[in-house]
Order: sequence, then structure tokens, then C-alpha cells
Amino acid sequence: MLFGKSLFQSVVERLAEEAEEADGPLADPAYRISGLSSGFVAESVEAAPTQAFRLDAYLALMPDPEPENTEPPAVPAHLARLTIAEITEDLGLRADDDRDALADKRRAFARLNHPDRQPAAFRDKATTRMKIANLLVDEAIRRLGPA
Repeated sequence: MLFGKSLFQSVVERLAEEAEEADGPLADPAYRISGLSSGFVAESVEAAPTQAFRLDAYLALMPDPEPENTEPPAVPAHLARLTIAEITEDLGLRADDDRDALADKRRAFARLNHPDRQPAAFRDKATTRMKIANLLVDEAIRRLGPA
């Protein structure tokens, strides 16, 4: 208790006094944001920015881009092999493969045949090969029985 009042009452009175002082004359609103400079504003249209000259000079030193090959690439031979027997042969599946060998074969096959590693025109065939290969490996693992 301070001067016959509780601490809470003292704080409430002080806050009320501060609120009365704050209700005094209002300052004119400032339309400027503190810390925001005009560096983000684009330069005028009449004056060319110096950065454009630097960019043009840099691009002038660059070699001309090589023309793109307009003829489609040839289909790789392995992507033409889409039957189950051909993919089994490509995987190298054998009856005595264990789980680790099958996992290694799956990874090796994916490394060579994954659709993300193929040209866009051949991704559908690569996806088909990967689906069939994964089904074959999953079936071989299922036939091995529980781990």
C-alpha cells in the first residue's frame, strides 16, 4: 500500500493521468513512413538508367545462342522395350535373388530409366517401364515371403 492505497489503485490512477495527457492536441498525421527511402521508385522515363547500359554492354559480350535442334531426338533402344519379358531381362531378375539384390536392381534400373532423366518426348515410355519394373520387383519380393 502506497500512501493508503493499494499498488493496483496507484497503477490505475497513473494510467488514467497518462490517458488524459495523451488526449491533448493531436499532431498532424504524417504521410511519410519512417525508414522508407525513395530508392524503390523507378527512374524517370526520359533518363535511361545506368544499369541498362551495363546490362547491354554485358549482353553484347555474350556469344550468340546456338540454334536449337529442331529435329526430334531418336528414341533410345531401351525405351522401345516395353514388354514384361524385355523389362525382366533388363532388370536381370533371377529366382535366387534376395531382398537386398532386388532392391539394388530396382535402384540401378531407376538410375538408368527414370522419366526425369529422359527427354520430354520419351517420358511416357520411361514411366511405363518404371511402373512395370516396380511391379516385377514388388512381386518378386512378395514371393520371397515375410522378412
